[in-house]
Parts: sequence; C-alpha cells; structure tokens
Amino acid sequence: MKSFRDWVFTQVLSNLLAPSRPLSGRGGFFQEAPSFREEESVDQGSSHTTCSGAFSVPPDTSCSSGRIHDNDTYTSQQQVIVEDSNLSHNSPNRGKMDPVEKIEDLQIKFLRLLQRLGQTQDNILVAKVLYRMHLATLIRGGESDLKRVNFRNERTKTTAREQEASGLPELDFSIKILVLGKTGVGKSATINSIFDQPKTETNAFEPATDCIREVVGTVNGIKVIFIDTPGLLPSTTSNARRNRKIMLSVKRFIRRSPPDVVLYFERLDLINMGYSNFSLLKLLTEVFGSAIWFSTILVMTHSSPTIPEGPNGYPVSYESYVNHCSGLVRQHIHQAVSDLRLENPVLLVENGPQCKRNFMGENILPNGQVWKSQFLLLCICTKVLGDANSVLEFQDSIELGALHDKRLPSLPHLLSSFLHHRSVSNPTEPENGTDEIMLSDAEEDEYDELPSIRILTKSQFQKLTKSQKRAYLDELEYRETLFLKKQLKEECLRRKESKLCKEKSFEGDDADADDKVSLEAVPLPDMVVPPSFDSDCPVHRYRCLVTDDQWLVRPVLDPHGWDHDVGFDGINLETALEVKKNVFASVTGQMNKDKHDFGIQSECVAAYVDSLGPTYSVGLDLQSTGKDLMYNLHSNAKLRSLKHNVTDCGVSLTSFGNKYYVGAKLQDTMSVGKRTKFVMNGGRMEGSGQVAYGGSFEATFRGRDYPVRNDSVSLTMTALSLNKETVLGGGFQSEFRPIRGMRLAVNGNINSQKMGQVCVKMSSTEHLEIALVAVFSIFKALLHRKATEIIDNEA
Repeated sequence: MKSFRDWVFTQVLSNLLAPSRPLSGRGGFFQEAPSFREEESVDQGSSHTTCSGAFSVPPDTSCSSGRIHDNDTYTSQQQVIVEDSNLSHNSPNRGKMDPVEKIEDLQIKFLRLLQRLGQTQDNILVAKVLYRMHLATLIRGGESDLKRVNFRNERTKTTAREQEASGLPELDFSIKILVLGKTGVGKSATINSIFDQPKTETNAFEPATDCIREVVGTVNGIKVIFIDTPGLLPSTTSNARRNRKIMLSVKRFIRRSPPDVVLYFERLDLINMGYSNFSLLKLLTEVFGSAIWFSTILVMTHSSPTIPEGPNGYPVSYESYVNHCSGLVRQHIHQAVSDLRLENPVLLVENGPQCKRNFMGENILPNGQVWKSQFLLLCICTKVLGDANSVLEFQDSIELGALHDKRLPSLPHLLSSFLHHRSVSNPTEPENGTDEIMLSDAEEDEYDELPSIRILTKSQFQKLTKSQKRAYLDELEYRETLFLKKQLKEECLRRKESKLCKEKSFEGDDADADDKVSLEAVPLPDMVVPPSFDSDCPVHRYRCLVTDDQWLVRPVLDPHGWDHDVGFDGINLETALEVKKNVFASVTGQMNKDKHDFGIQSECVAAYVDSLGPTYSVGLDLQSTGKDLMYNLHSNAKLRSLKHNVTDCGVSLTSFGNKYYVGAKLQDTMSVGKRTKFVMNGGRMEGSGQVAYGGSFEATFRGRDYPVRNDSVSLTMTALSLNKETVLGGGFQSEFRPIRGMRLAVNGNINSQKMGQVCVKMSSTEHLEIALVAVFSIFKALLHRKATEIIDNEA
C-alpha cells in the first residue's frame, strides 16, 4: 500500500505529465502493436526512401479522385501501446530491468543526445524533462533518501559524458515522425531542410506527395524516420470525404509501427482573424482519437512573413504576432478535443531562400532562433517523455475530453440572452400594441355593410371557370379577414370595459367580493401525441381543465416514448394573476425526472404596469445545469417617453457555483405607423475577470392585414465583443403566405466568423407534393449515413 508521500508524488507527476505524451486517450490514435518495433538496418550516415502503395492520390484535387482499396481488417483498439524503442536489444538482461533502471538508462541516452545537439541542462525545456524523470524515479523507486537519489543523478550525468566521449556503447536511438497538414503548407520542404538534401519532391503550384512514404536519414548521428503523407484539402463539405479517406489510409499505415511524434503543419502567413479550420481538426480527432494531440507539435511554416500593422498604425512585434496566430490554432484544437488543458508546443520553420543565416550557415528566424536544432530538441523531448510514460505505466492516468466538473457559462451567451429577454407586462392584455392598432382602425363597420353572398357547394364550385374560382376564393378570403378584424375589435372593446370595471371595483369597497360566481372549468385542447400502434388513442392521459384557481398544470409529453408507456416524464406549471391594482405576477416552471437525470426550469416575475406611464418588473429565473443550479435575478423599467416610443433599461445578476456575473442593458423601441417597428439595444456583461459588450438593431415590417394575418419580415444586425475580439452578425426572419393555403417561414443568419444557417419551413393543406421534399431529404441522409458506416467498418 502506498504511503501518503507516494500518493502526493503520484498526483504531482500526473499533473506535470499532462502536457507531455501519455499514450492513451479517449479514442485510440495508435493501434495495438508488438512490444518491440522491427528495426530496419541502416548504416551510419546512410538514408533511403520507401513509398507505400496503401494510398495513391493523383494530382487532381477533385473529390472523386483517390480511391482506397484495402482489405486489412485489423481491429481498432482503444488501448494505446507504444514500444520502448530506446532500450537496447543487445543486453540479455534488458527484460529483467526494473522501471527505475530503465528510466536511468533512458536518462543517460537523453543526456548523450543533448551533448550532440550542443544543448545544456540550463535550457528550460531540458530542465522540465529532467525534473519529470526525477519525479518518476522517486515515485516508482520509493526513494526516501534524497541524498541517494541526488548521487544517482550525478552518476547518470558522469556515465553519459564518459559514454559519449568514448562512443561506446553505440547510441541506439531513433525517432519516427508522422507528418500531417493541408496541401501546400511545406511538409515535404521541411523534410528536405532537416536532412539538408532533397529527399522528397516539392511543388509550389500543385500537390507533390501522392502516396504515403517513409523518408529515412541521419541527423547529428540520430536516425530520423519521417512518414510523409498526402496533403489534406481545405475543410469544406465536398472535401470531407476525401480527407477522411486519406486519414484512414494513414491510420492503417502506422498501425503496426506507431510514430513517436506527430507534426501538424500550418502556414503562419495565412493565419488571420478569418482563420477557421475546426472541421478538419475535428475530423482528425474523430479518425485518430484524441490521443493524437498528446504527441503533436504545431509546425508553423513561412515564419518570416510581413508583420501586419497594429491598432496604432505601427507593425506589431514578431513574438506578439506568433503568439496570436498560434493561439488561434490552439483554440480550434481545444474546441475539437473539448479540453482546454492541452498545450501543444509550437515550432517555427522557414524553408524559403529568403531565410537568413548565421555565421555558421544555419537558417535562423527573425527572432534569431536556429529552428533546426529547436526542431530536434522538441522531437527528442517528446519521445523521451512518451517512453518514460510507457515504462512507468502512466499512460492510462490522463485522458482528454470534456471535463466532468462544472464549466463556466459563456459571457457572450449570457449577454445575448439578457439583451433578448422579454419583460413581462399585464398578462390579461395582448402584446405588441394590438389593442391600439385595432381600435384605431377606420374600417369599423365595413363587414356589416357587405352584401350577402351565396356559399356554393363543392359540385357548384367545380362548374366554375378558373377565373371565377379565383374571384370566388378571393371574395371569401376578403370577407374572412374583415370578420376576424371585427371579432378582434369587439374583443378589445370588451377587454377595455372589463379594465374600467376593475378600476372601479378597486376604488370602491370589496364587501361583495364573496358574491362572485366561480368560473366553470374549461378543458384545454388535446395535445398532439406521437404515432402509436395502440388501437386506442392515449390522448385522454394528457387532458386537463382550466379552473378559477389561476393554476394550470399539464404533463410534459415525451415525443419519443414507447408504446403502452405513460409518455411523459415531467410536469409544467403556469399561473398569472393580478395581485392588486396594476400589480401582476406570473410563475412558470417545468420539472423533468427520469432514472438518471433531474432538471428544473422556473421563471418568476412581478410587475407594476401603468398603461399610460412607466412599467417596473423584477424576476428570478432558475435553471439546472447538470448537477448544479444557475440563478438569474433581473429587473427592468419601461419608460414611455412618447406615444410610439418606449425606453427599456435593465440590470441582471447571474450566479453559477461561486461565480457571479453582472449585466446592464438599454433598449429603445420606436413604432412608425401600424406596420413598422424599430428596436435598438446595447448592453454589458462582466464576470470572472472578463467583460463582454454587445448590441443589436432590429427592424420589423408587418403585413397589411396584421394582426389578423401574421405576415412579417424582420432584419437584425448584432455585434458582440469579448477580449478585444468582435463578432458581427446579421439575420432575417420572415413569415408570409405566398399562395392561398400555404405558409412559408424563412429564417437565416450569418456572422463574421463565416458561420451561419438558413431554415425554410413550408406548410400547406392543399399541395401534398411538398411532402416529397422531406421524403427525398430523409432518403439522402440515410444513404450518406450508410456510406459513412461502410468507410468506418473498412477502417
């Protein structure tokens, strides 16, 4: 049983090794492999190149090119096993060495490699690697005497110097590197620069690598094996299938001989605010598994670009520009893996002839760094840490993926929800000023003045000509519109008279309050239940009544329930009442409960409403997020400065866990006539050391027959800013009737991040051929899903 000291050291080492290369994660990157690699016999200083026929890509970049035919049915494994290729096979007692001795042997090789590269132990990266290996020795060896451990470290350093000086035994160390990236980013050119000789073909105008190949060579006495792969295409819908084929072919190629390091290439000069490569990174994670990012180094080619200007008109510093570009790539990787803990190292590379050289003839970057030696050092450190994890069996202790603990809410999302939050007014009156529109309508008695019309039967209607049918239907529609307007107007008048009676009752005494007659219970309309094989429709299970107690309780229907099941797993509660004159309160809530999860959502609002003056409201919203609850306390004040202008200001306080978020907003609504309305708002949300700003402008144009016919078009422009990054967006919403008997709703939005969506909804009672569109879409989706499953099974 471990002591408390060993447990503490285990936790510390697990945190320290998180950015390094543990060899497992959620979804396997490497497949099950033999315990030792098959070493290829390569003479010192010699090199060769082998090309695999596992995948062949023609120069054409169309989606139809590059078919894969592979009958390998090797089973994918979640466990990631990597061989310790550092250990020498010459010693017969190698398999009997305990983990601490293996770590010491690995440390000696690492120190010998540092001497060949001319690196000292004062390097920050080298110091981190040695420190982690030192902790590993303490944990696995159970050393309690620090002096003995320090003496062993000094002995290791002395042994490394003696072996490197004598050259015996020969250093048995090799690195296998997998190269991934889009076409044209400079993968093959970087391989040629590392070996200082043309190993692979390069082309600046078309893809030069058309198959997976191994490029083998020696650099500073270290055997380096590159796995050069065909370039991936930009992340579009048409290229996703081809990229998946390339990745699956690479996955089969590296199955029996996994790489030690993965290089993912991007061009530094092409990364800007519009950079969006999430789809490609997400596809890489799905195919190889999240464990690929543990051993991945981000390689930025073309690292001597023209530095852009900053906000002050002067060029930004080189370090700031590199940090900004690498931060964008890392952000997309975090989104693809759903984990913010991952920090991949960044390597800058310049292969162009304009790259500067130092007095030793080595290529240097604008910051004066020699990128080739940094490349070898990063690869060696990554491999050594990975082998240490494998020897000490730490590969199963760290996983990537969404964290199980609570996550902080997004400030832009909180601000956007707060800006569009609808304040509650009088629940007994309609919204959007319907009463004012109807009472101001001049067409008051037009329906009563219409002459009578004869309603035709179906057989009589069929005898009419086409023009007569159209005129007859237009007349019926016109009369229907006028009749609905008359009904709405009468309802508005009754509502107005009822309001006057209530005001008089509040002013007088309430002695006759007990003489009120209770309202008769009214059944609500039946709920729409999903299709069932039951002979009897189970609608009766969900019926409920509306009584005079002001409470409405209904079950929450589960549309995906099983037959003969209850069909609902929650309860919905609603109430709205007038507490006293001009004071209203409303409570809505929903509770869901099943065998595993429990969820609750609730909104409680109290408001003081004056039809001719201001309106004040205060509310509390409650929502469950996982096992935690989020509280939102908000208050609004509406000020009617003019007849057709309303100003709304509000504040908000959100609590989630031990974090608090404070927001404020200002909104102005202006109506122009009966059919046009403009809404402008702006707000600010602050919390967790961050501040988000946002605002929107919305213009709504209603139809001629509003509110009888709810035809409208809305145009919206939004802006959100967080951490000096602004996202602009635009959208539209429309609902109208193109022809008789059909409703069409078109919604769409797009933002400056090149993301958006378009939604078209169409309903008709006469044109059944519209249903064929849905049938075609479902059939196409099924075919695409089947093709994806076939490709995954082949992998």
